[in-house]
Amino acid sequence: MSQISSSDVIIFTIFGIATIALLFGFILYFVFGYRSKQRDNQLLLAQKEEINIQKSIIENTLSELKAAQKQLIQSEKLASLGEITAGIAHEIQNPLNFVNNFSELSNELIQDIKLEKEQPPEKRDDKLIDELFLDIAENLEKITTHGRRASDIVKSMLLHSRANSGHPEVTEINKLVDEYLRLAYHGLRAQDKSFNSVMNTDFDETIPPFQLMRQDIGRVILNIITNAFQAVNEKSKKVVDYKPEVTVKTKKIAETIEILITDNGLGIPKANLDKIFQPFFTTKPAGMGTGLGLSLAYDIVIAHNGNLSVETVESEGTTFKIILPIKN
Repeated sequence: MSQISSSDVIIFTIFGIATIALLFGFILYFVFGYRSKQRDNQLLLAQKEEINIQKSIIENTLSELKAAQKQLIQSEKLASLGEITAGIAHEIQNPLNFVNNFSELSNELIQDIKLEKEQPPEKRDDKLIDELFLDIAENLEKITTHGRRASDIVKSMLLHSRANSGHPEVTEINKLVDEYLRLAYHGLRAQDKSFNSVMNTDFDETIPPFQLMRQDIGRVILNIITNAFQAVNEKSKKVVDYKPEVTVKTKKIAETIEILITDNGLGIPKANLDKIFQPFFTTKPAGMGTGLGLSLAYDIVIAHNGNLSVETVESEGTTFKIILPIKN
């Protein structure tokens, strides 16, 4: 037998040590790998629990925000209802005054007829009686006209304050705009007796009645016109020899209509121009608005497949343009 040389012993020893080291390395790798995997799994579980907790917090926050949004929207609706009610209180007084005056006058005419009828036949003036009857008929016609006017105003308030029916109504847009123009004016007059403004209208009489969400569009018009009156009122308190003016125009263009609401107030600063349709943005003093008026107006117009835009020149005035499709 051949003897194992010392070099072979060294080689075998090195090989043995390497093998043992390799095995030991594999053992360490699997042991530490297993522990690392356990730590990773525990970390993933902890992260999953944290995600679930954060998800629950976000869902609760979202629910609270939705509830707050509903309250704020309701607050904005109530604010606009307050404005329109103040305007109605003044507007409805005019036709009621006519009704009362013509009723009293008609009662006097009836008394005159009675006195004339009590006269002996030879002294009775039948021609005068006929004229008195004619005057009464004319008075009754005027009472009917102004009574209907009062009824229309009350109907406008009810349409504005009731829950949305969810269905479009055939609407005469010129009549709707004119009503809310006067109601917005008298609404601000009820808050500030010193307020005054010229109201200009230019209505396109070729616009046919068409379907829209009357209550919602009415709220849009009321909000924008009220803002216009507030803008000119603010300027009137700062500028001497200033004549406040708000102009409302309607125009039919192809199968759409434009409603232009222009004021010669202070205008909108450039820094605010990109923010005015954002929810909660307002330049009004605290307690004077929720900052949802124009945001809601924009959403309502977009929901009608329309568009709401603004053009302004600082210190000179602002024009809001509402574009709505004509739907039959």
